Amino acid sequence: MVKFHDAALDRTFSALADPTRRALLARLENGEDMSVSDLARPLPMSLPAVMKHLDVLADAGLIERHKSGRTVSCRINAAPMEDAMKWLIHYQRFWEQSLERLAKFLERKKAEKGK
Repeated sequence: MVKFHDAALDRTFSALADPTRRALLARLENGEDMSVSDLARPLPMSLPAVMKHLDVLADAGLIERHKSGRTVSCRINAAPMEDAMKWLIHYQRFWEQSLERLAKFLERKKAEKGK
């Protein structure tokens, strides 16, 4: 059964709603650690602004941060996206079934007109 009110799912979708955060996740998709500085380098914003985006991703559980000396590194954690995918798949099935029913209905109506 798909959960409809799930705070973790809400945080995941909220974090993924922003294009900057999606870009940060895309840079981490190879599964390797990247320093915050490396993540921030190509973005047209300040390091504190990038850190705020990383805070949102970390709060949603989509990244993990590790500190080694003065360097903070991030790594993707795709586990929260699994629940989001389950939610989306539930609705994909719903719409596919609805469209199939509509197609059958239209076929019946077309056949009735032909009689």
